[in-house]
Amino acid sequence: MSRPILRFAPSPNGYLHLGHALSALATWDAAARLGGAALLRIEDIDPIRCKPEYDTAILEDLAWLGLDWPEPVWRQSNRLEHYADAANHLRDMDLLYPCFCTRAEIAATAMGTDPDGAPLYPGTCRHLSNAERIERLERRDPAQFRLDSGAAMDRAGMLTFSVTGPGVQDRPQLRYARPERWGDVVLQRKDTPTSYHLSVVVDDAAQEVTHVTRGRDLEAATDVHVLLQMLLGLPQPIYHFHRLLLGEDGEKLAKSKGSQSLRDLRAGGWTAQDVRRAVGF
Repeated sequence: MSRPILRFAPSPNGYLHLGHALSALATWDAAARLGGAALLRIEDIDPIRCKPEYDTAILEDLAWLGLDWPEPVWRQSNRLEHYADAANHLRDMDLLYPCFCTRAEIAATAMGTDPDGAPLYPGTCRHLSNAERIERLERRDPAQFRLDSGAAMDRAGMLTFSVTGPGVQDRPQLRYARPERWGDVVLQRKDTPTSYHLSVVVDDAAQEVTHVTRGRDLEAATDVHVLLQMLLGLPQPIYHFHRLLLGEDGEKLAKSKGSQSLRDLRAGGWTAQDVRRAVGF
């Protein structure tokens, strides 16, 4: 039996906070309990928000917490051709189509919301003819590429995935995936030839990740990942969803909300052991 492999994969678009510390420590703790290894991967596909100083800070903060990892650290910005290959495979299966809609247009015509609360894409550009698509692409109209989720689910059939809990060593239970609630998700963005969903699935397989520990806020996104794994012929890891840390407002900690960073806590006199106690590790 192969050695369990887990990973922690932050994005360098801000400084890490206590929520990230919980996720990282949960990953390393799970790896130790399973007798496996924990990898660090940097998810830096966003060319605007991701910054070198945040990348450096991630390494510093994790080392301060007493964590280490095998080198080299994978950075997704160095692997764009692999995501393009996966997208082309889906395109060859007639499962990917260009979407020219703006955010405002999608918001105005949305048929509800996805599990994250964002407007649910109504499939407008799925109905364009090939001639219209070619004309607009040749005209260099800004386009992102979406998965035809209906056709994809018809091809994939019923999907399940394995979830452990509350302990990572607990016997996995099967859960049904429901990717239809996400609609036609974006797999290649306008600003980069990939997306979170596509990149994470490709890299988990390439790094032979066997167990994924992630916050409960990403539980619903696993539906999309299971679908992509099936379509691309990739292995499916076992999933474990850990609790979230909430702020005084009852909402999860987030960089976008200015949640206090580990760097700020360290500067204020916190020790790594203080952080571990605060997040329950």
